[in-house]
Amino acid sequence: MSWQSLIINASADNAERLSDALFDLGALSVSIEDTHAGTAAEQPIFGEPGEPTDVVWDDSNVVALFEQDVDIAALLAEIAATTGTDVSRHRVEQVEEQDWVRLTQAQFDPIRISDRLWITPTWHTAPDPQAINLQLDPGLAFGTGSHPTTRLCLRWLDSNLRGGETLLDYGCGSGILAIAALKLGAGNTVGIDIDPQAIIASKQNAEQNDVVAEFRLPDSLLKQQFDIVVANILTNPLKLLAPLLAGATRAGGRIALSGILQEQADEVMAIYRQWFDLAQPVFDDGWSCISGTRKA
Repeated sequence: MSWQSLIINASADNAERLSDALFDLGALSVSIEDTHAGTAAEQPIFGEPGEPTDVVWDDSNVVALFEQDVDIAALLAEIAATTGTDVSRHRVEQVEEQDWVRLTQAQFDPIRISDRLWITPTWHTAPDPQAINLQLDPGLAFGTGSHPTTRLCLRWLDSNLRGGETLLDYGCGSGILAIAALKLGAGNTVGIDIDPQAIIASKQNAEQNDVVAEFRLPDSLLKQQFDIVVANILTNPLKLLAPLLAGATRAGGRIALSGILQEQADEVMAIYRQWFDLAQPVFDDGWSCISGTRKA
């Protein structure tokens, strides 16, 4: 069995309208993608809280999947007539049936974080059985170790955990930082996230890695203080959460923050200096990790 993939080049003004029209005309799926993804012209859109959430790329590809017997020429003519949109810049590709599970798994290889720490999907054999191997599969919650912000936090934990520290992972996503901390010797560990799916994923991942952590929603204010606080979120929420995260860090405790673009590091540091003596930020592929020690 095979399908047809219709790819229409669109501007930000008409990408959503084209997407809706394609669904109305029987598309099995529709996605909007950056035409320049993977090139120097790629346009990052991060969707931070407080920023517009309905933004699409200035130069987009609207990709629609159709059954093989659909008349694409007639479909394009109908879209042009009903939406008034120029669909002349398009192409059609054949999509052959494949083992989609195996194809997806092939995109996720083990990730080396440090000499002793690896992230290994469950379908892979650990490259270094003597290392600390976190078994983590891609899922609905953010955090597989492939993103620079996650790697930055994992490397910070690997370098800074001495063993036995209490730890808070705020914005835990998949639970990867909390799980890694426990594998690296942390003591009592708590993960907080606003997304119920993240809590479910974190609990499942912890069980898969044979560690015990408490994962919960931020339903009540944190009264406990921790030796270490890590938060891999985004710049705007990190700025808003600064008093809460500072209050959750004991005097002399340490904090590590990521999800911060390199050019945003100074503004985040300016806020957190009220409570922390900060080290020089560490950068990876345009992202930052900010760390420091809680003042007395």
